Amino acid sequence: MQRFSIKAMKVGYPCINRSMECRGNKTFRLDSYSEDRLIETVQNNLNCLEEMLKFNIEHDIYFFRITSDLIPFASHEVNDHDWQSHFRNEFQKIGNFIKDNHIRISMHPDQFIVLNSKKEDVVKRSIEELRYHADVLDLFGLDSTAKIQLHVGGVYGDKDKSKRRFVKRFQRLDEKIKRRLVIENDDTSYSLKDCLDIHHHSGVPVLFDNLHHRVNSSGEGLEKALEKSNNTWSEKDGIPMVDYSSQEANKKEGKHAETIDKNDFRDFIELSRPHDFDLMLEIKDKEKSALKAVDILSKDERFH
Repeated sequence: MQRFSIKAMKVGYPCINRSMECRGNKTFRLDSYSEDRLIETVQNNLNCLEEMLKFNIEHDIYFFRITSDLIPFASHEVNDHDWQSHFRNEFQKIGNFIKDNHIRISMHPDQFIVLNSKKEDVVKRSIEELRYHADVLDLFGLDSTAKIQLHVGGVYGDKDKSKRRFVKRFQRLDEKIKRRLVIENDDTSYSLKDCLDIHHHSGVPVLFDNLHHRVNSSGEGLEKALEKSNNTWSEKDGIPMVDYSSQEANKKEGKHAETIDKNDFRDFIELSRPHDFDLMLEIKDKEKSALKAVDILSKDERFH
């Protein structure tokens, strides 16, 4: 297997490896919560994460999105266990593996995280959940190139006001969260243009999602969209991150593909020149498509 330079384009997939029996997102119901069960589940998740990362580097996959379910109920009041201290050595071990192998890491909280909500209780829970994600990346010892990606949130009948509310909330976040947060264009409400506007007023980097852009475009072609979004990333943020998928045939517009469309992917890669970025494949069969993408990218000079 080839080994990348530190600055080479990386490709990855999110959260679980369907080729392995071990899954790193095991959880359980709130009504069956116990400290013993939490410890057992987190240990399983960390063990599986380590195995997935080993699989990935054996197959030239150097980008991975860690599941938000790594620590069940981490931001819920029921979980008062000091899991940060309990698993500190395991986090350090995995973090060293990530850094030694130059793996890029991201996380993506669920859609219930709405920073620009008009409900204060939703905002409070959202910030607590973002803090948990930042804690995980901090425990791995990762620098500010490990990112937490987030949708802007709701429109609430007034997009401009909702954008301003997002900026205001972002500016009030703890630095440990702010340094990791990036926003992505979505397929219904906030286009790339909207996200760039938020960046202009807050400095938050914009992660470009190609499928969302196809469905909810603000008029830019792919090359111009990549240029604009990439320019929102600073050196401390690392190489820009991009989400890729193609449209699943005969499904609702914006539905992610079940498996990689090789022709569409080749077109995307060709049209994306000369931009450098790390590429997350939001495709249902995960590592299977990532392996095909690695094979296609093996001929691309950005990948070496």
